[in-house]
Amino acid sequence: MSEIRLQVTENKLSDPGKITPQMYEAHIAGQGNSWVCEFNGQIVGFSSAAGEDGSIWALFILPGYEGLGMGKALLGLACDWLFSKGHKVISLYTEANTRADGFYHAQGWLRGEMDELNDVSYTLCSHDFYEISRA
Repeated sequence: MSEIRLQVTENKLSDPGKITPQMYEAHIAGQGNSWVCEFNGQIVGFSSAAGEDGSIWALFILPGYEGLGMGKALLGLACDWLFSKGHKVISLYTEANTRADGFYHAQGWLRGEMDELNDVSYTLCSHDFYEISRA
């Protein structure tokens, strides 16, 4: 997961040491859950959700594999898991004016305000998720 995170071209970490492999392990061992997407035996993407606060912790796809539906599938798994944990509204943050910003909007998430770090919040209600999933 860490290797994928470090290879993305948008939403790059300003400090690659900011999120360590040990932090991923602690997240998964705690109240989090993660999913990976494989293509020809190689892990090319992952999503991770935080059960304690109902947030999408991460969603990343390797460059070259974007636009194939993997992100949408991984996001759906994470959302479904968070809603199954009893959350009525889930959230995430992403860098404003990126492909990810447009992606979440296109998936039916409600865009919030941009903060001083150029990040934007998104929220999604369980009712909206299940309506979108059925369409």
